[in-house]
Amino acid sequence: MEIEVAKRLQHTGEYYFSKKLREIDEMNKNGAQVISLGIGSPDLPPHPEVIQVLQEQAALSNTHGYQSYKGAPALRQAMADWYDRYYRVSLNPNTEILPLMGSKEGIVHICMTYLQEGDQALIPNPGYPAYASAVQISGAELIPYELKAENNWIPDLDALEKGDLSKVKLMWINYPHMPTGALATIEFFERVIEFGRKHNILICHDNPYSFILNDHPLSILSVEGALDVAIELNSLSKSSNMAGWRIGMLIANQARIDEILRFKSNMDSGMFLPAQLAAAKALQLDKSWYTQLNDSYKQRREKVYQIMDYLGCQYDKNQVGLFVWAKIPSTVKDSYALSDEVLYNAQVFITPGGIFGSAGEQYVRISLCAKPKVLDLALDRLKTRLSS
Repeated sequence: MEIEVAKRLQHTGEYYFSKKLREIDEMNKNGAQVISLGIGSPDLPPHPEVIQVLQEQAALSNTHGYQSYKGAPALRQAMADWYDRYYRVSLNPNTEILPLMGSKEGIVHICMTYLQEGDQALIPNPGYPAYASAVQISGAELIPYELKAENNWIPDLDALEKGDLSKVKLMWINYPHMPTGALATIEFFERVIEFGRKHNILICHDNPYSFILNDHPLSILSVEGALDVAIELNSLSKSSNMAGWRIGMLIANQARIDEILRFKSNMDSGMFLPAQLAAAKALQLDKSWYTQLNDSYKQRREKVYQIMDYLGCQYDKNQVGLFVWAKIPSTVKDSYALSDEVLYNAQVFITPGGIFGSAGEQYVRISLCAKPKVLDLALDRLKTRLSS
């Protein structure tokens, strides 16, 4: 019996990393021992106090039931305090914060709440593939906007205004930018908020990397009046080493929180309370946590630079975040060719920039989520196996 998949999935393929990791798993079963430097999944643990709260709360008899769709009050308050302390943004924890099972689900929730057939959404090229997938699943039309290195990977809003924006309902932006590591300025955030207000476009800012190798975390909501125009997603996956815990947040005005909750409340039955309370502890840690975390990433980044140098790639040392993004040598056809050469000949996996859009085809990305000795081993493999 054959059942055709729904129209919404017919142009949405399996996530690239899902397929590639399956291929790497098969290679490993055959003895390859591939070193994976592709995905930004932190290999370091959360703070010990976070683990302690999880253990203590999970041991209680009354913490295992269904929870509120809007999250535990203690978690929402911790999120509000965190925004106030680090971003200088004042939020109402009862009406302007919606905890999420990871910010990735928030991308889908937003698109499914506001988009339908006939609508359009602006997505960055290069950009996180989940934006395109969520827009396609909603039935809306993708309108990629190209980001360029010479413009520090910032959208050209003047060029966008020359096009037809009448069907555009929302715009995805993401700074610090993934995959390029580019930073936005408050001046750009002010401009894009005005752009959204002028054209009646909801600005959706995905902000999970602002604490990684970045001394000045910035929220789009620090712009006056931004909550009228923008939604911001944030996450503990990178900044607190809690990727597998699936703890994120959606920040918006009360009306939008209520609208998005209409969709979200049909998708889940709340988050495990001990995980929420442990996440609240993570958000209460002082700045020394981020300093210690970034000291580790600085050491790793220097080793990734060495790998990029050996591959003949060029990179900007001003980039931040959990990866190093680099332009491939002109002698290489494209990012897929270099990634495949490194994978099949040296058993090291690096991410081809082409998966992030056509503007990334001449770039590759390496994750900092590998211990220094693993990065050293990867470089040794490249030197011995690619040169032979």
